[in-house]
Amino acid sequence: MNPIIKEITAPQLKNDLPAFKVGDGVRVHTKVREGDKERIQVFSGIVIARKGHGIHESFTVRRISYGEGVERVFPVNSPNIEKIEIERESQTMRARLYYLRARVGKKAVQVKEKRWIKVLAGAPAAATAKA
Repeated sequence: MNPIIKEITAPQLKNDLPAFKVGDGVRVHTKVREGDKERIQVFSGIVIARKGHGIHESFTVRRISYGEGVERVFPVNSPNIEKIEIERESQTMRARLYYLRARVGKKAVQVKEKRWIKVLAGAPAAATAKA
């Protein structure tokens, strides 16, 4: 990125956001203005994509509402985002979870995760690989 643009946009970047990633279950609290009133609306779901960098970074959250898939794209550094809470963490095998769009029911919220072999402290690696 151009250093001049980076310098201009630096004050607009948010530093207080939690470190969330694709596959995490999040609750995004957004400010909604209706007339002269303002309220907080919560959108909870699974992060299926993160795109961009710097001031242009955004993420997509997907949830199932009344049997219908709903996706919403949020700019990470938007002043309308009050806070982001992480409900559930996961380690996915992909950078984008677009395969969830084709799923129905409970499978639509289950993220395919990496499998980790737990290595016991002090045990030989060959013995734990068989278990």
